[in-house]
Amino acid sequence: MQDFSFPAPPTAPDTAELRAEVRAFLAAELAGYPAAKRIRSWSGFDADFSRKLGQRGWIGMTWPKQYGGHERSALERYVVLEELLAAGAPVAAHWIADRQSGPLLLKVGTEEQKRTILPRIAAGEFFFCIGMSEPDSGSDLAAVRTRAVPVEGGWRVNGTKLWTTYAHHAHAMILYCRTGAANDRHGGTSQFLVDLTLPGITIRPIADLSGARHFNEVVFEDVILPHSALIGQEGDGWNQVMSELAYERSGPERFLSTFVLFVELVRALGSQMTPDAAGALGRLGVQLVVLRRLSRSVAGMLQDGRNPALQASVVKDLGALVEQEIPEIARQLMAMEPDLRSHDALSAVLGYSILNAPAFSLRGGTREILRGIIARGLGLR
Repeated sequence: MQDFSFPAPPTAPDTAELRAEVRAFLAAELAGYPAAKRIRSWSGFDADFSRKLGQRGWIGMTWPKQYGGHERSALERYVVLEELLAAGAPVAAHWIADRQSGPLLLKVGTEEQKRTILPRIAAGEFFFCIGMSEPDSGSDLAAVRTRAVPVEGGWRVNGTKLWTTYAHHAHAMILYCRTGAANDRHGGTSQFLVDLTLPGITIRPIADLSGARHFNEVVFEDVILPHSALIGQEGDGWNQVMSELAYERSGPERFLSTFVLFVELVRALGSQMTPDAAGALGRLGVQLVVLRRLSRSVAGMLQDGRNPALQASVVKDLGALVEQEIPEIARQLMAMEPDLRSHDALSAVLGYSILNAPAFSLRGGTREILRGIIARGLGLR
């Protein structure tokens, strides 16, 4: 059985000033920004907005200054993240790079990779997509079939990646693929830093239920990567990707995806709040407070160099439940037709949330996979 504790979240000097600074910035930048756009938040792409965050030092906050970072605490970074998400800021452009690609390079990347890539991420000028899922191996990452074969001068890659968010806007991908024997499910995989402008890469958009086109299929056909593209150790891809998923599964985005709907719901009910409505919203509020505490605990473990994959899976699973519960409670409390194209803020936000809610327990690992990870970690299977 793995260590299943959630230690107290990290402490830091008073963050009230930083929180006030972020809120003032967002109030100015998002003035007039409609709720129908705020609900998209970490799916909302705005390169200029990300660049402004970089200029303020709010990307790569905990990284060493020698790589463009600012050497601030995990709690200070968390303050910025939750304020951005609570306000519904469009953070998708830099989100993946700041959340997991940069930290992975910082942990196992070469000195050249760190010095070349990290300062550009921190400046809000270099964006990443995730190359994990495939058509026949979504959450079962050990079943990947995309393969990198050694050739003169580097590696030849063939295969397909799926659900690669904003690959059509990204500069690079962290590619997870097979480099060893097909029957070595865990030991035969590696990760590569991929320039998405290389010949042989085709990016095809995929529309989701709401009509958005942030998903993509990325096809590799005899793509040649240099030796320097290898991240970490050849054959150690499984361990590396598991540590990367701890970053992906534990942040505040895993329980704040429908927070804008929660806010709009409270605003709409206003003085007409009934005891039943107050009770329902109160229960949601308590759940959000608990999730925030667990998520901040994981942030502290990551800062200490630990691999809290089990704890991150718990946060992701519980967070998805709350994210999906918020639109259901909104439907019960408000007699209205949800319509993401409505001029009514609550109707539009509710419409978007309902269409996207099924994905909350799929993206970043399906509920079934996560609960299998949790069960194994607890020694139950």
